Amino acid sequence: MAAPGAPAAPSGTTAPSDRAAIPLEIAASYRARRRGLLGRDGIDGALLLTPASAVHTFRMRFAIDVAYLTRDLTVLTVRTMRPGRLGLPRLRARHVLEAEAGAMARWGLRPGVRVTVDAP
Repeated sequence: MAAPGAPAAPSGTTAPSDRAAIPLEIAASYRARRRGLLGRDGIDGALLLTPASAVHTFRMRFAIDVAYLTRDLTVLTVRTMRPGRLGLPRLRARHVLEAEAGAMARWGLRPGVRVTVDAP
């Protein structure tokens, strides 16, 4: 889901092993990572920021779940962040997965779970 008038972000699906596919947007450029979820009222699915090791929620309109992922997409930690917060960088994180608050618990994402990403 892209903002109106914005170019479409690369997309695909992501899922913990043996789980249902989750719609995924990939923010791989500096500009796309910088914009992230700013200006949105929500997201269907998730946004993968790559490379990234930290995020913030300044000027965001909703709380988000943040999963810090290693180079091979294994979840290091999952946090819920309210708007106006600054997340500390995670030393081994190379990617960050963002979704609406509560989504990652429903999907079964927790430390140690390996995420797979499939191209559309």
